[in-house]
This record gives sequence, C-alpha cells and structure tokens, in this order.
Amino acid sequence: MSKKKHRKSSNNKISNLTNTILGILKKDRNQSFNYKQIAAKLGVNDASSRNQIIKTLAKLASKEEIEQVDRGKFKAIVNTEYHTGIFDAAQRGNGYVICDAFEDDIYIASNNVNKALNGDEVELYVYKRRKQGKLEGEITNIIKRAKSEYVGIIQIHKNKNFAFVVVDGNKMHTDIFVPINKTLKAEDGDKVVVTMEDWPEKADSPNGRVIKVLGKAGEHNTEIHAILAEYGLPYEFPPEVEDYANNIDLDIKAEEIAKRRDMRKDLTFTIDPKDAKDFDDALSFEVLDNGLYEIGIHIADVSHYLKEGTVLDDEAYERATSVYLVDRVVPMLPEILSNGACSLRPHEEKYTFSAVFKINDKAEIKDQWFGRTVTYSDARFAYEEAQAVIENNTNFTVTERSLSDIKTEIPEDVSLTGKTYNTQPEIAEAILVLDRLAKKMRSKRMREGAISFDKVEVKFSLDEQSNPVGVHFKTSKDANKLIEEFMLLANRKVSEFVSKMKPPKTFVYRVHDEPDESKLAALQGVVARFGHKLNFKSRDNIAASLNKLLSDVQGQKEQNLVDTLTIRTMSKAEYTTNNIGHYGLAFDYYSHFTSPIRRYPDVMAHRLLQRYLDKEKSANAEVYEEKCKHSSNMEYLATKAERDSIKYMQIKFMQDHQDEEFVGVISGVTDWGIYVEIISNKCEGMVRIRDIKDDHYDFDQDQFALIGRETKNMYQLGDEVVVKVKQADLVKRHLDFELIGKYEE
Repeated sequence: MSKKKHRKSSNNKISNLTNTILGILKKDRNQSFNYKQIAAKLGVNDASSRNQIIKTLAKLASKEEIEQVDRGKFKAIVNTEYHTGIFDAAQRGNGYVICDAFEDDIYIASNNVNKALNGDEVELYVYKRRKQGKLEGEITNIIKRAKSEYVGIIQIHKNKNFAFVVVDGNKMHTDIFVPINKTLKAEDGDKVVVTMEDWPEKADSPNGRVIKVLGKAGEHNTEIHAILAEYGLPYEFPPEVEDYANNIDLDIKAEEIAKRRDMRKDLTFTIDPKDAKDFDDALSFEVLDNGLYEIGIHIADVSHYLKEGTVLDDEAYERATSVYLVDRVVPMLPEILSNGACSLRPHEEKYTFSAVFKINDKAEIKDQWFGRTVTYSDARFAYEEAQAVIENNTNFTVTERSLSDIKTEIPEDVSLTGKTYNTQPEIAEAILVLDRLAKKMRSKRMREGAISFDKVEVKFSLDEQSNPVGVHFKTSKDANKLIEEFMLLANRKVSEFVSKMKPPKTFVYRVHDEPDESKLAALQGVVARFGHKLNFKSRDNIAASLNKLLSDVQGQKEQNLVDTLTIRTMSKAEYTTNNIGHYGLAFDYYSHFTSPIRRYPDVMAHRLLQRYLDKEKSANAEVYEEKCKHSSNMEYLATKAERDSIKYMQIKFMQDHQDEEFVGVISGVTDWGIYVEIISNKCEGMVRIRDIKDDHYDFDQDQFALIGRETKNMYQLGDEVVVKVKQADLVKRHLDFELIGKYEE
C-alpha cells in the first residue's frame, strides 16, 4: 500500500481512501485509531480531508468492515481471511504468496506488497477480485524476513554523500539506500554484500550498510564469491576454526586401534573421480572359505576428529555440506581433515566406520556387522580405470582362495591406467565380482520400483585462469554404478539396523515422498508432444512407466528436457527423524552414512549409530529434527549456488561463441519468450518475445507454444530451432539468444 502523503486542497477528494483506511487498520489490527491519527498517517490536516476520513470511517463501520471500539476509535475486524505464507516476488514488483490454506498461490498486486521481499514469511488478507472472482491478497504484516544480507552493485551518487546498492537478480523491486559513511569505501561499480538495517515507513527504499566488498563486478572471483554470498555460504574458514583443526592430533595410535576392528590386512581400494581430492569411502573384498564374499564398505571416521561442542563442529554444522561450484569446492571441513586425515588415501592407515557384509553370488546378504575400524588402502582407482577393468576382463573368473593371501604392495609412483589388471590381478578380480554383484542389486531395485535417474551432467574444461575452454558430458557407467550400489547398500542397511532396534531409537533418515499427481499429469502432457505415453494407474505403474520414459529418451534430442522435467515431478528428498521411506530408491529404510567429509547428516548418523552400539539411550528427537531441517535447508542453498555457478560458466563460455549459430531445443515457453537449450553444450538462454520480428506472437498455455497472430507460425516446447548469442551478461547472469528460425535437417 502506498504511504505517499496526500496533501490535498480543500476541494480535492482523497483518492482510494476506503482501501487506504482499511490498509492502515489491517496492518495494526490490534490497535485502534481515531480520525486524527489516520489523518496524520496520510499526511493531511485540512478540514475537507478530515471530514472525508470521518465519513469513510462511519461508512465502513455501518457495513461492518471495521468496528468502533470506543467513541471515535476504530479497529479492523479480525476474521478468518487473514493467513500466513511465503512471498514469491515477481519481476515487475507484484508476486504470489504460497499459502497452505489454499490450493492455488494468492496473487499480490504491486501496490499491496507493502515492503515484503522475496522469500519473506508474511501475513496477508485474502479477498476475491471483483471482476474475475479469483482470490487476491494484500500483505498486512512481515512476520519474518527471509534474509537480511543482499548482494549487489553499489552506485555512488554524484554528490558522493550517499549510495544505492542495486541487488542482483530480478526478485528485488527496490534498491537499498546506503549513507556514504557506511559503504566500507566501496567504489562505484563494486559488487558488495549489504545488510538491511531498517525501512522507514514513508521511505521507498530500505536503509543498509555495506559489510563486505567483493570486488569489481564481472571479474571471475568476484562473481563466484557473489554467488556464495547470495545464499549466505562462506568461502573461507574463520581463523579460530583453522587453528583448532591444525592442532588436532592426527596420529594413528595403538590404544585407539585396540578399540576397533583391525581390517588393515583386508584387500582395500578406492574408486573415485580422477580429479577427486578427498576419498571418504573405500571397499574391501575377500573370498571366504564357505564361498561367500566378505565386502566391507569403509567410510572415513570424521566423528573421531569432529567433537561436539567445539568451534570446528559448530562451523561444520552451520555449513552442513560442501558446496561444489564449477571451478572449486567449498568444503565443510578444513583441508587438513577433508583432504588429509579423513581422506582414505592409498598406502595410508585410517580410522574408518564400516559396514561389513557377507554376500553370496546371488547378491543376498547373509550376515552384517557395523562398527569402527582401522583400514589400509592398497590402491586408488579413477572411475575410468575401474571401467577399463570391467570392459576388458568380462570373462575373468575369480578363484576360491582368499584374495588377501596374494596382496602385493604397489609403489605410489606406479600409474594404474592401462595396467591395473596386469600389476594387481587380485584387485581386478575383486572389481569384476563387485561389478557382477552390483548389477544384481541394481536389477532387484529396479524390479521393486526404483526410478533410474541417469541424467547427463555438464562438465566444463577449464584453463589455469578458470576460463571454460570446452564442454563435455559426464555419464554414469558400470564403475560409477558399482560404487553407487554398495554405498546404497550401506546407507540402507545402517538405517534398517537402527530402525528395528527395540525400544525405537531416534535416527536421521533421508526420505523421499511420492510424486504429486498434478505434476505427473503435467509431465504426461509435455512428453506426449514427443510421442511418449505414461501409465499412472498405480504406484508400480508410475515407477515402471517413468523408467521406460527415461530409457526411451536416451540419446534423443528431448533427453535433457525430459530428464529435467521428470526430476521436477518428484518430491524433494530431505532429512528428518520421521521415516517415511525413499520413493525414488524404493527403500523402506534409507539414511546418509557414506559421505561424512562433505555432509553433516552423515556425521550425525555415525554418532547416533555408535551411541546405540554402545547401548546408550535414544537421542532427543526434537533436537535432531531441528538439525535435520537446518541440513535440508543448507543443502537446498548449496544446490542453488551450484546451479548458478554452472549458469555463470555457460554464459562465460558462450561469450567466446557469439558469431556462431547453434541448434537447440525449446525447453520452456512463457508469455515473455522461449527458453532454448543448445544441444551440443546444454547451455540455455532466452529468446524474448519482443525480439521475434516476423509476427506478433501470443503465448498459448495449453499447447506450450508461442503462436503468430498473422502467420499462425508456432514455436512449441520441444521444437528444434537455430539460435545465436545476442547478449551474454556475466554480471546479471543472463544469456539472451537471437532466433534464426526453425531447424531444418
């Protein structure tokens, strides 16, 4: 609601007075106001204005829209039309409130936003629009701000007495006013972090102060740090945390080994990405005399070093996760732990927390053991190396003897690539058996209703200055799936083990609810455009149908679009102490246990499991539920930062290809334009509707299309088109395309 002063002459009528008075009373509905107080809020003091206010108050009271609580004093009538929700700001200053009380989001016109900002928890008054009969709302109170710190570009006013910070993105409809003595000496055009201090009632902009200068807008490190700052994510550790970590005793001690299961003689190795720096999981393998395989899943024992109540643990909890940006990792733990003491590096003894299984050749679990161990990694494999073993030794037969009897030491300087199965036949045999078992476990999961998301990942090749010089796609092969299956096994069995304890015990679960029916119906409408059919008659049908869809689109032009849309139909996985199972994996029990170097929930799972192995009582569920909510939220913010860094790098990559034409697929259609994803590099940009010059185009929501009024030419979701770069804006992180036309083979 506007708070502009209404200083009118005695002959002028105050515009929109009824709604203005209602807005004042609703905002402070627990207080009462007389006509003088309302006049003061409106900034009027002439007799005509006072008379208009008195008459309007009497009229509203007679219609029972307000009540007179004392002589001449009025207040709003509190009714059930007030609700709470989260404000989702739109680009033009208006927005929607997501409110549990209503199926549809509530539209908020720009003049009814009343200083709410994107993500704020708000109270709103809901009413029906007079013409359309649809629900609309007015925000009456800000319950809780989503954030107090914002990232933007500072603009120093020409008289140099003050500045404004223009906030990044299109969700903020106002800038932030900063007095010159609160700019931290930032220069015009710098990207800064500003904290919002207050918002005076009659001011158009909030007041703030600069708390960090990130550097010149557009510079690489500035923009990466800006992405982190936008989500409140740190990019360095406080000195006291680094000092604490550097003073931890990292030696492997005999007295500690004595408390653990000693598995240093078991054949053990890691398989990770070739550029990995921390190795938080390893596999051990042995053939037993009874023909069973003993397979150990060994996880870095982070909780041995990360003690509750320390500054190190507090920092790890606040971060809750490592953040994987295109050009760097922002770790949850300082490097001395993440890449050192807790990393299961080859030819080093490490403290580990293990899940050890005895498995037959049908991949059936015959026995299990959980507990703290000490292990020694014999070798480190990249996925490519393990894949070479699988592809070149498919007929290799494992011997019955224990593989630990023929272990050999391999010097660190020996390259495994291309020689793995020659220099270490026992590890090659282990990989082949593990691969065979993993395929049986995966097949069983698929039969039981798991959904196979093998979405193509976009990876950039970077030069020494972190400039993108190429794009390649990462796909999941047998070696990746081998590790995935055994990590899933450990996560599932640890969760099941604790869940079946009597009396029940508090634990941290990774849950995934069933997909929303309306989202499934929307997906069905989209994929039908490409000739795909879905069957959603039952839960089993849904999983089988989605798997068939994901398989059918492999290698097709619509693969990335369909993969993305299918993932969006799924509920969001989260952490909680309330186990509802994991729909996507088709598991009744599931937790995160296998990555404590980079995920705090895994640390919590380790602590709780050890607590129960020590026969201690159940942990406080409320305390852990709060920790789960924090972890889920930090995971969400980290994911958004990771996506923004990919978008940033895509734009940077396309800056060097502005004169080239690309074939792309229309990946989204809106009333302001179409989104196009380039097939060759997965970079996505927008063609604005105003830039399509051959006709005037209208958005057809039912057909997911833009349709020309005169030509009836149609640009529809999934169509292949030719585009070239119109503008690649690194600062705004926006990629605009020029539409050349439809692609003709």
